Amino acid sequence: MANIARFDPFNSIVDDLFKGFFVRPVAYDTRTGYDSLRMTVDVSEKDGAYLVSAELPGVKKEDIQVQIDGAQVTLSAEVKREKDVAEGEQVLHSERAYGKVSRSFTLPQELDEAKAEAKFRDGVLELTLPKKAAAARKAITIQ
Repeated sequence: MANIARFDPFNSIVDDLFKGFFVRPVAYDTRTGYDSLRMTVDVSEKDGAYLVSAELPGVKKEDIQVQIDGAQVTLSAEVKREKDVAEGEQVLHSERAYGKVSRSFTLPQELDEAKAEAKFRDGVLELTLPKKAAAARKAITIQ
């Protein structure tokens, strides 16, 4: 069966009209603005460790910090503006973001900081965060 969609010529005309007047990227985020940095993170679990992948495009390896405190992980990064505007030069439009971004999240189990590993390549930070071994419970005898 064919789906029937209602055609509204007014909305179509208005949408086309405004698309040309306002220059902004397709993925404009109305809550934060397009010039804010975002860090997207994926977390998975495998073989007693958490695997974290964070996208950090345009960030240099030296400008990334990873902090672990128990089960809480904090990722911080800074994108520096590569080029200052020269005298006589005028920037007509710029969508490239720069500045600092930070992201914290808590994992279900405490992490072994000493065995944590980090790799950064092609704008993706990959962390391997082993879980801390659970402390053995000790039974106390009552006297």
